[in-house]
Amino acid sequence: MASHQETCFPCRQGDRSATVIALMDTSTPSPSGDRPLIRLEEISFAYEPARPVLCGCNFVLCPRERVGLVGPTGGGKTTLLHLIVGLLRPSTGRVEIFGKLRTKEDDFLEVRRRIGLLFQDADDQLFFPTVADDVAFGPLNLGKPKDQVRQLVRETLAELGLAGYEERITYRLSGGEKRLVALAGVLAMQPEVLLLDEPFAGLDEQTARRVLDILARLPQTLLVVSHHQDWLRQIASRFVCLHGGKLHEQ
Repeated sequence: MASHQETCFPCRQGDRSATVIALMDTSTPSPSGDRPLIRLEEISFAYEPARPVLCGCNFVLCPRERVGLVGPTGGGKTTLLHLIVGLLRPSTGRVEIFGKLRTKEDDFLEVRRRIGLLFQDADDQLFFPTVADDVAFGPLNLGKPKDQVRQLVRETLAELGLAGYEERITYRLSGGEKRLVALAGVLAMQPEVLLLDEPFAGLDEQTARRVLDILARLPQTLLVVSHHQDWLRQIASRFVCLHGGKLHEQ
């Protein structure tokens, strides 16, 4: 396993050169002219009223961006991803995805078809007895033909170095293998946006570098949470730090 640091890139909160995302003008398109895929405005959230996790967070993700999300453990990075796909709801603020305000469960059904989320814990994402069944679930649920899904499963597993794993029992896999199968399930859905929560966790260095190579070639927009900062630098073109309940540009 490659060594890594648990601290985020310096947020430089007292440095006027650090751009706090709350100061960004989120009413206009990105410099490239693309409308944001994801826009969060003044998002606040708390699991317990006395312990807020997010306090007025603002964030914009535009097409083709590759953003690394860093910050201390327990700082709310996973919470932020779950708010984007509607697994949690903010106490205040606006969640706008693909140009539409999302407030209720029905609003997020489309979001989950178009945004793929890799959970931090692979066991939360694997439900079926065999690897093939798990990877096929998402594409089948999207209405893809069975023959196409079988081919997609084989190709996705092979790309991740899991050729021949189709009939393997998921609960007997190692932690790293479970992580790769969970990632295969997300990639097989061919989403427009990928939210990856610690995609390198539990992987040896050789496997992690293969995943890095795959992510580097993907056309999708990426938002990646990772404590493996050396690896994250190889795929992210922009970094934000979640610290003290707010997001800060790096």
